[in-house]
Amino acid sequence: MTSTTEQFADVSATTLLRFATAGSVDDGKSTLVGRLLHDSKSVLTDQMEAVEAVSAQRGQDTPDLALLTDGLRAEREQGITIDVAYRYFATARRRFILADTPGHVQYTRNMVTGASTADLAVVLVDARNGVIEQTRRHAAVAALLRVPHVVLAVNKMDLVGYQESVFAAIAEEFTAYASDLGVPEITAIPISALAGDNVVDVSANMDWYGGPTVLEHLETVPVSHDLTACPARFPVQYVIRPQSAEHPDYRGYAGQIASGVLRVGEAVTVLPSGRTSTIVGIDALGESVDIAWAPQSVTLRLADDIDISRGDLIAPSANAPGTTQDVEATVCHVADQPLAVGARVLIKHTTRTVKAIVKEIPSRLTLDDLSQHPNPGQLVANDIGRVVVRTAEPLALDAYADSRRTGSFLLIDPADGTTLAAGMAGEAFASKAGPPTSAVQADEEGWDF
Repeated sequence: MTSTTEQFADVSATTLLRFATAGSVDDGKSTLVGRLLHDSKSVLTDQMEAVEAVSAQRGQDTPDLALLTDGLRAEREQGITIDVAYRYFATARRRFILADTPGHVQYTRNMVTGASTADLAVVLVDARNGVIEQTRRHAAVAALLRVPHVVLAVNKMDLVGYQESVFAAIAEEFTAYASDLGVPEITAIPISALAGDNVVDVSANMDWYGGPTVLEHLETVPVSHDLTACPARFPVQYVIRPQSAEHPDYRGYAGQIASGVLRVGEAVTVLPSGRTSTIVGIDALGESVDIAWAPQSVTLRLADDIDISRGDLIAPSANAPGTTQDVEATVCHVADQPLAVGARVLIKHTTRTVKAIVKEIPSRLTLDDLSQHPNPGQLVANDIGRVVVRTAEPLALDAYADSRRTGSFLLIDPADGTTLAAGMAGEAFASKAGPPTSAVQADEEGWDF
């Protein structure tokens, strides 16, 4: 009998690679992306003409390829990347979705957005400056988000005379740091994005390097999108009750399968209520099917009329997740206002949003040596730290290490809807935080979960 993975190999197999670029200011991220697009023949004629026109207005003799990604006017005027720029391109071997993330420290939080769904992260380093704090920050974010592949692109090798010793020293330092973070695979490539060395074409200036170019690595790195091997998770988005003459008794639960496989006849549990039933029908694209798998959007029909609403999670009874009101997680703080102990927040997990209180901030990560600064009291923009959150209602959380989809959540300001932090449930790459020590105190407004 074939396994689930083998049965759906043809469905999950894909030539799509999602990757993100990151690095410090002026490391050349936008130039690298522009070079990738230009040299892989992925730039439209009118786009190139616009870049050439702007470059000529600036008095530049050659086109500034960074302009292919710096789309905002403020970005072009300042010569920096502010927002996450998404680009889509393809070669004969693979399709790509690229997220070019900002380099400024105040925009590090944008990397969380770009890397949250990435299969690979390209971290750029200026060969003249080596590994700096922002480099370590980006490596930490990539490791925290469980990005399985990291490429260290040592850029501007032309400005250090293409010296192998410079590249080797940077690669050794970064690899040691990223390995301590738990990054499973690190590939170091010496490049010059401006000159095109080792980006798409092999460099004639670094014959001492025998590895792949950036594009060759992107085309060949093994990527698995097989969500069917994970336990099935189905967050309910909408309850369908037509109550029409044609469908007087129809009751369906619509949503996208986050992971795993669901089958007609399978016993399932609805969380957080814990009620059980059996799948009697699966509707996909207007037709009834016997089986469905992630990431399909389907409607489930159950044997029993159970009180189910948006935010509930349907999972096979054999491997349903546990529920908790005490969430211990690592978060990347992305808001301008600090996140302090005692803060009242909303926590959004899949399609469920509930009230919560930040009960404790046990530690904040120190990026220089990966040590934990205990009990900081609050987290500010771009901080990475451990939090303990008490929720008003139980959540069916998986560990982020097991599922990036159902192990992640957002902390939201209930007053204005601002996203405060991106959270990853369970243990992170850093050392374990100690057990909660603060006493649970009732809130005068009733947020005393």
